[in-house]
Amino acid sequence: MSAEEYSDDANASMVTGLKRKTVQEYIDEAPVWPDGTATSLVPMTSMQWRIFALACAGKFFEGMLVFMTGVALPLISLEFKLKPTDMGFVTAATLAGILVGASALGGLADFFGRKKMFIIEMIIFTVFLTALTFSPNFVLLVIFLFGAGVALGCDYPTAHLVISESIPTKMRGRLVLGAFAFQAVGAFFGTGIGILILREVQEVEAWRWMYATAIIPAIFVIIGRFFVTESAHWQVSKGHIEKAEKTTARLLKRHPIYPKRIHLHSPHKGHEHKKPKSNYAALFNKDNRKATILASVPWFLQDLGTYGIGIFTPTILAAMIGAKATEHGLLDVINNDMLAAEGSAIMDIFFFIGIIGAILLVDKVGRIKLQILGFIGCAIGLLLAALSVRADGSNNMPLLMVGFTLFFFMTNLGPNAMTYLLAGEVFPTHVRGMGAGFAASFAKIGAVLTAFLFPVLLKVIGTSILLYGLVGIFVLGAVVTFIFAIETKGLNLEDIGKKPQEIEIEKERAIDAEIA
Repeated sequence: MSAEEYSDDANASMVTGLKRKTVQEYIDEAPVWPDGTATSLVPMTSMQWRIFALACAGKFFEGMLVFMTGVALPLISLEFKLKPTDMGFVTAATLAGILVGASALGGLADFFGRKKMFIIEMIIFTVFLTALTFSPNFVLLVIFLFGAGVALGCDYPTAHLVISESIPTKMRGRLVLGAFAFQAVGAFFGTGIGILILREVQEVEAWRWMYATAIIPAIFVIIGRFFVTESAHWQVSKGHIEKAEKTTARLLKRHPIYPKRIHLHSPHKGHEHKKPKSNYAALFNKDNRKATILASVPWFLQDLGTYGIGIFTPTILAAMIGAKATEHGLLDVINNDMLAAEGSAIMDIFFFIGIIGAILLVDKVGRIKLQILGFIGCAIGLLLAALSVRADGSNNMPLLMVGFTLFFFMTNLGPNAMTYLLAGEVFPTHVRGMGAGFAASFAKIGAVLTAFLFPVLLKVIGTSILLYGLVGIFVLGAVVTFIFAIETKGLNLEDIGKKPQEIEIEKERAIDAEIA
């Protein structure tokens, strides 16, 4: 719509008494039949689907990079003659980058807008990915992996926000988790590309071709992100009502055109002195403290346990795929690398089945119930794994497999998916990026701690005791979730975290502003 049309709309509002609504009310508005009967379907527009697809791309690249690094690592180690500690830096670099990027860049979406950071993060990712492909030495390789991780860390909150702030409430949980599931798709694709290249390029630098395959797709994603709308929710939170009206009209553009006119009310009009502040301190005030704990602590415990389990998966993979124990040259490295990659693909199946279950159930059962159920299921799975460890150090493999299968399914049905979803929902708009970014960074502290401490703990206290300790961690996750629960199923983003009386007061303010 042109500026002239919006000017006409303002006059028409005065004449017709057209009610002003919030951004989410317009997004959630369903069509009605000619007789006035409402429908339950809220049709998605092409712009909404475009935003969703481009957000999926970020999660796809995350899964692709992390798993591709796992496939590339043996060849990288061979080319640069890495020591075990050097290999630890390679595997931890991307993770550490995500930790930094989620807060350092993700929070900037609350200041500069969702769209700008949505574009910038992908540019940063592509630059470091390209540099990674041509890494001349180990030090620069780690730096480039860290840089790519920083960009992916920014994507944790930003991708969530661009989806959740642009789609109908009824579909929010399914679509956010649908995008999250593309981590698994990226992992499958990255592993598959790795296997294909290892078969076709029998040389030590084959790992460079693996990373190179993602550069062109990433450039196309950058271009696509220039053509999405800014978040109208964010524009309203900044007081840019006219811009938000134009953005909402573009977001909801469909044929036939509906709604024909957008009239948003400002939640701060006449109450500018009460306009909330956007800073990290706001995450710990009395209004947001509960949300911060719910978003951060269970996610930390989830990552602490899940990344720890990664220490034990080679035992399962070795039994399942029969990898060789020794490596005498390049061909042995490539052969074992291919076998390990195929084993990783098998483990990805558990991730995918769990996340599909989460997508199907999240808007029916609710986030909190699934997260608690998932934590308890993980604890049971790890308990079975602990019981599979015999006194002589050997394993009851059938019981171990049942325990791990249950764990991988329940973690993705519950806490692995729900912690990501809740972190982007439980905060108000003006600090949503910072809140989700802080939660992601806090969680990755657990992941990094695990990467460095678990090998030591395995030697000091042994596998069995460590597994029992993880059981306690997941039980604690269920308890914290229960105590600090904020259920967001079916709730308007603009009403999450507010008390019923606060919602009524805002409605009265909107009516007063309309009359004025």
